[in-house]
Amino acid sequence: MTVSPKDKRAAFRSLHQGGCFVLPNPFDVGSAKALAHLGFKAIASTSAGFAWSIGKADNKVDVDEVLHHLSAISAAVDIPVNADFEGGFAHEPEGVAANVTRAVATGVAGLSIEDSTGDKAKPLYERNVAVARIQAARQAIDSAGGDVLLTGRCEAFLWGQPDLALVIDRLTAYAEAGADCLYAPGIKTREEISAVVKAVAPKPVNLLIGASGLSLQQAEELGVRRISVGGSLARMAWAGVMRAAREMAEQGTFTELASGYPGGDLNKMFS
Repeated sequence: MTVSPKDKRAAFRSLHQGGCFVLPNPFDVGSAKALAHLGFKAIASTSAGFAWSIGKADNKVDVDEVLHHLSAISAAVDIPVNADFEGGFAHEPEGVAANVTRAVATGVAGLSIEDSTGDKAKPLYERNVAVARIQAARQAIDSAGGDVLLTGRCEAFLWGQPDLALVIDRLTAYAEAGADCLYAPGIKTREEISAVVKAVAPKPVNLLIGASGLSLQQAEELGVRRISVGGSLARMAWAGVMRAAREMAEQGTFTELASGYPGGDLNKMFS
């Protein structure tokens, strides 16, 4: 039975009410279905993983490609999908609002807007502009019914500005501007995580874990509400492909193929 977008959105909001859950990031319809099959309660797209799946670099896809991807994943599973919507695919708040309206129509249960510009010389939007962009996203969601969960992201740590005070200032401003959840990819230490959680409480915080890091239980003890893994699952998939392909190309042997996931199990899962 197909679950409606309204019900998915209600379920997604409920997940943010207490505890901590894993929000893994599929990169295509198949990986989305596999994660749902494993029992995850919600999933999130990954800009990097999707870009690599269509032969592009991260942040080099256009809004139409992303909207098609979000529609496909949302229709493929009966669990909530959160959209990595990058910077809203526009600079001005009006453009962000227009694209967020289109994203809501794909059936996603949540979406995130980040404050990075893509310009290494000036990596973050000016604070007032960044806040206005979150406000615009909030207004677009509210105009469409208001049930899509909005995550405000501060990208400072990922762009060489590991200034925790700056991050907290921005996240609290994004919360006041209407973000339902806050996210600062790149924070890692217990002290950083705890400081962010306390600063934006009672609103929930998303924590990115890309390799070794805190366990689910440890993150929950710090007050984190959800954990995402970004492009890590996609990187794992590409690791297997590249190992096997390099062996074939460079050695003319095929031993790596023996470590592949059983085809019969995949057919059973997708049947």
